[in-house]
Amino acid sequence: MTTLKLLAPVAGWAAPLAEVPDPVFAGGMIGDGIAIDPTGEAIVAPCDGEVIKVHHARHAVTLRATGGAEILIHIGLDTVALGGEGFEVHVQDGQAVRTGDRLISFDLDRLARAAPSVMTPIVLTNTDAFAIAWRRPAGEVVAGEPILELTPLADAAAAPGQAQAEALSRRLRITHAHGLHARPAALIATEVKRRAATVEMSLGGRTANARNMVALMSLGVRAGDEVMLTARGRDAEAALAALADIVERQINGAPAPVEVHAPPSAAPANAGPGVIAGVRAAPGFAMGVAAHLTAAPVRVDETSAGVAEETAKFDAAVAAVAVRLKTRAAALGGDRRAVLEAHVSMLEDEELLTATRGTIASGASAGVAWRDIVGRSVETLQGLGDARLAERAADLTDLQRQVLLELSGDRAAAVELPPGAILLADDLMPSDLIGLEAAQIAGLCTARGGPTSHVAVIAAAMGIPAVVAAGPGVLVTQAGRRVILDGDAGLLIAAPDAAQVKAAKARIAAQGARKALVGAAAMEPCVTLDGVRIEVRGNVGSPAEARAAAENGAEGCGLLRTEFLFLDRQTAPDEAEQTRQYQAVADALAGLPVVVRTLDVGGDKPAPYLALPAEENPALGLRGVRVSLSRPELLKTQVRAILGVRPAGQCRIMVPMVASLSELLAVRVLVDEVRAELGLDAPVALGVMIETPAAAVTADLIAAHADFLSIGTNDLAQYALAMDRGNPTLAGQVDALHPAVLRLIGQAAEGARAKGRPVAVCGGLASDLAAVPILIGLGVTELSAAPAMIPEVKALIRTLDAAACRDLAARACAETSAAAVRALTANLQDPTPPVLGAASCPAPSA
Repeated sequence: MTTLKLLAPVAGWAAPLAEVPDPVFAGGMIGDGIAIDPTGEAIVAPCDGEVIKVHHARHAVTLRATGGAEILIHIGLDTVALGGEGFEVHVQDGQAVRTGDRLISFDLDRLARAAPSVMTPIVLTNTDAFAIAWRRPAGEVVAGEPILELTPLADAAAAPGQAQAEALSRRLRITHAHGLHARPAALIATEVKRRAATVEMSLGGRTANARNMVALMSLGVRAGDEVMLTARGRDAEAALAALADIVERQINGAPAPVEVHAPPSAAPANAGPGVIAGVRAAPGFAMGVAAHLTAAPVRVDETSAGVAEETAKFDAAVAAVAVRLKTRAAALGGDRRAVLEAHVSMLEDEELLTATRGTIASGASAGVAWRDIVGRSVETLQGLGDARLAERAADLTDLQRQVLLELSGDRAAAVELPPGAILLADDLMPSDLIGLEAAQIAGLCTARGGPTSHVAVIAAAMGIPAVVAAGPGVLVTQAGRRVILDGDAGLLIAAPDAAQVKAAKARIAAQGARKALVGAAAMEPCVTLDGVRIEVRGNVGSPAEARAAAENGAEGCGLLRTEFLFLDRQTAPDEAEQTRQYQAVADALAGLPVVVRTLDVGGDKPAPYLALPAEENPALGLRGVRVSLSRPELLKTQVRAILGVRPAGQCRIMVPMVASLSELLAVRVLVDEVRAELGLDAPVALGVMIETPAAAVTADLIAAHADFLSIGTNDLAQYALAMDRGNPTLAGQVDALHPAVLRLIGQAAEGARAKGRPVAVCGGLASDLAAVPILIGLGVTELSAAPAMIPEVKALIRTLDAAACRDLAARACAETSAAAVRALTANLQDPTPPVLGAASCPAPSA
């Protein structure tokens, strides 16, 4: 096993890094190591190597040891404020040094008087490549005595007796039409991080650490390329086998998106000078007012306040952006959620973070370090000659900007758009679009960008027509004038004449008439062919979404996600703010019932001000009702706010993540206390969200004390299948149509029916048209869907026969996989008789 021995660079008293009176060093934010409270006045090289950087304030030096380990020696704390006074530097950047060579001398007495502490951390910064195998115990140390032994991670992961040079290799061919782009790279990186092995991917003389998503994309792997995987360590063989399976089934086996995009459209010969041809990115047709969106430059502080402070600022900024991305992702679905999850993977890329921290340790400010490190990765992706990977560079640029904004303390200015805006820009970032409501935009057209960019994906998901790569003519189109955007043809008509306006109005009118017919039907009650009444409500997360649900025919709100009030802020909202927001949702639904889910944080939805403890498995820790019961004043404030909505009784309360009846009873006691304090005589409807297998199988016990049940199929599926739906390797397999999940839904519905309680489904399955007949067959009486899906769900229900749905549900529960269930629903006229076994779903009553 190859080891690197580091010697004490100064005499003094050795101590664990955790005892350094600075949270950045003590918390391991920069790296791992040891500290010395010095008695000597000179720092010497702890090993042979090269000077990477001497900080301009002379108080710190970073070395790269022979073998690659990067070592930061930081003399004292907050000594950057001395501006170099009291320090004398004996080396320069890039200089080779030998063990014991003098690096920096310092005036210990002066430092002791001026600095908070002279404790000197010696930190291994590239912990992704090296591990500390041994460290000196606390006590007196003489300069030149061993203090640390480092081991390359490949050695650390190696099985006993396995030499570092031993490696296993495997060639794999990437056949996916889009090569190794963002999401496939995330799949590979996530799998490698799970393994006690180092894995490299090679192509054409270039090699990337397979733990790093950005490095993998930078290889520029295209369809048909053969890559070499090389693995070392205890799990080397298992890692290669797992990666081969991922490449075969989840990358090569994944269907490529249908290519509806084409090269730049040719403007019709008689179109006139005002027609700008681009590339089709999202279908649709719109006429509206031209509105330009220009990103303001981001302020970057060029001056470092010291390694500790800059590293702390950087880590805090990255964490804040990650929380925002995860919060937004949790509130979205489909392609928009997938884009944000890919952004989270990029943001957590080890190589980017380690390189940035290393640059900070060399003396750069956090903003300069992040800007430069990400900038180099962007240049690499743009230089590969692959349009799709160049579009992923735009995602990196987006993350670069978001973190820089967070570091600067600035916020992106609120975008004010005229009604019916056609958004025009040089290029757009995904965050630009996700931050806007679909109702604000009639369409978008960019001078640059590509048809497979994440902006194009998001536009299609939002139902917004989009044209990209339309050239500089977009930028000189006059703001405020009427323009026509034809996403189907890839054209922007910047100066429409009277005939073109007339034709556009006719086309839009026809679309409107069709939409009106659908909307009119959506407002009607929803009944199956054999007379079974099924209520269809909307899942909403804001007053705007509540209005959209009402406009689409929602019969109320089946799930109000209150996290929109609590996340992405430093303090919890007070009672008055909450009541205003809940009242706005209730008003939008004009007296129809509103089911308000109490705060559901923890797991993938952290709230910084709650200071929840770090957990190895947050999904199984403090989540949902457990958080609320651990902070009863927070829950009490929320209940008071809900009960403050008028008319009284419109809002019902739903408790998330219940696993036992005792949790519901504890909330019931608190609700009754609030009722008494407010002088309310009328009972308050209190329901339970069935998201855990425990709640599903004891639904009859819970229903005896709950006023209603609502099944959250997203979490129920991940807990029943033991698969994290946030894990990109497993997310595609977390399908709530799995028979195991369906049986739990059936058991919950039967428990509710036995106690005479209504049972709804408010998870993603309620918006899945393939699932709707099965859910009705299992005994579900209400569905709460995404607002845009409400008309389609209601239209489908009107074509169904409840008895046939029960037969279909029984057959689905007898299948062995979600794929088999989906195949079953693809042909509802399949004459095969149902196969019922002893373990089939509980039979709902007719």
